Amino acid sequence: MNRYKVTKVLGDGTYGSVLRAQNKQTGEVVAIKKMKQKMYSWDECMKLREIQSLRQLIHPNIVKLKEVIRENDELHMVFEMMEANLYEFMKSRVRPLPESKIRNIMFQTMQGLHFVHKTGYFHRDMKPENVLISGDTVKLADFGLARQIRARPPFTDYVSTRWYRAPEVLLRSSTYNSPIDLWACAGIMAELYTLRPLFPGSSESDELYKICSVLGTPTAASWPDGFKLASQINYRFPQFVPTKLETLVPQSNSDGINIMLAMMSWDPAKRPSTAQVLKHPYFEVALNESQQTPASQLPHLPAGGSQEPAMPRAMPSKPPAPLAAAQVGQVTSNGFSGTRGSWKGEGSHPSTGRHSGKENAKGSKGFNLPPLRGEGHSSSAKKSPGARYLKMARYQPGMQQPLVPPQLPAPHGGIGAALPPIMRKDPALPENGGKQSYFGAHAARMLG
Repeated sequence: MNRYKVTKVLGDGTYGSVLRAQNKQTGEVVAIKKMKQKMYSWDECMKLREIQSLRQLIHPNIVKLKEVIRENDELHMVFEMMEANLYEFMKSRVRPLPESKIRNIMFQTMQGLHFVHKTGYFHRDMKPENVLISGDTVKLADFGLARQIRARPPFTDYVSTRWYRAPEVLLRSSTYNSPIDLWACAGIMAELYTLRPLFPGSSESDELYKICSVLGTPTAASWPDGFKLASQINYRFPQFVPTKLETLVPQSNSDGINIMLAMMSWDPAKRPSTAQVLKHPYFEVALNESQQTPASQLPHLPAGGSQEPAMPRAMPSKPPAPLAAAQVGQVTSNGFSGTRGSWKGEGSHPSTGRHSGKENAKGSKGFNLPPLRGEGHSSSAKKSPGARYLKMARYQPGMQQPLVPPQLPAPHGGIGAALPPIMRKDPALPENGGKQSYFGAHAARMLG
C-alpha cells in the first residue's frame, strides 16, 4: 500500500470501506476497497467470491480489478476509478434523461450482464449503486454476491436489495437463478426514465404489494411455482388488475415498455435471456447509431460526489459489440496479472455459449407477451388503473421521492455473504441441453 496515497474516504459499510487513492509513481487515481475482516493467508484471500469472479470477468462493461494487496493481514482490492454510480448520476438530474442516453446505458449494462451470465455467473445484487458510469462508459461493479450458475445447495436465501428483488426471492425460493438479474434490470431501466424507483417497498410484503399493483395479481395457471412458494409461507397475493406500464413510465417508447414487461414476468422461466434482450428492437437504434451521445452533454456531478473522474470520456462510435477477447487473470502476491484467452459470444446463449437459433423474438415488435390478467375484462380497469396504482402506492407524479439511500443495508461484500441454492433444472446448464432460453416452454411455443 505504500505505492498509494489515500486522498479521500468514499464510503464505509459493514464489510469494508472504499477509498480514493493515487498511485505515487504513475499519478493514476484508483478506488481501493479495504476489507474489515482479517486475512491471514493468500489462500484465504483467493477464496473470496468477489476475487474469484473478477479474475474471470474481464470485459469493457465490468469494473476492472487492477491489483490485490494483503498487508498486515488486511486485504485491499484496487479498482479502476469511475466518476459515479447510477444512483448518484440520477440524483444529480433535474430533468429526465433523453431516451437515447437511457438506451446507451442499458445496452452497456446488458452487455456486461450477458458476459457475466455467459461466463457462468449471475450477479445477485443488480441495483443503481452497482452500475458505475464515467462519461459514456458504463460498468458493472460489486461482485461480492456473485454466484456460479452451476453451484449446488444448501445455501441461505437472502440476496439483493429489496427494491430490485425478484418476486421468487421475496417469496423465499430456494431455487432461483440468473433471471433475478433481468428483473432487477427492468427496475433500473424504469428508474432511469422516471428518476424514481418503480417498486420502493418498505418491507417484503409491501414490495410484493407494489409489484401486484403494477403487474396485476398472478394466477396459479400463469405462475404455479409462485403459488406453491406463497402457500409455503402462508402468503396471499393482493388482488389487482394490471396497471399499464406506459402510464407509470410515459417517457418510454413502446419497445422500451415491451422489454421491461418481458424482464418483469412473474414466472422467471418466461423472462428473456440477456442475449434475447440485446437483440430486442429497442436496441436496434443503439446498434445503428453512428455517434454516441457527446460526453459534454452529460451532467456534471456535484463536487461532493463519491468518485472523481478518472477515465477518458471518449467512446467508440458504436456501443461495444460482444467481446472477441477476454482475459483470465491470476492474483499473486505481486499484484494482478493474467494470460489472454478468447470468447466469441455473438449469438450464443448465456452460461453455455451454445447458439439455440431461437433467441430472437418473433417479428419486429419485440417480445410477444401473454395478455395480462384482467386486462379488458374488469370494470375497475376502466377507472384509470394508473391513477389507482399511484394512489394506492402513494407514488405520485412530481413528488420528490427519495432514491436508493447511499448506504442501504445489504449483505454484500466479499466475506461471508449469503448464497442461494441453485436451480438444478436451469436450462442454461449444459447437462440440461443448454438449448432452451429462460422463456422456457412459453418461448418454445411462441417461437415455434
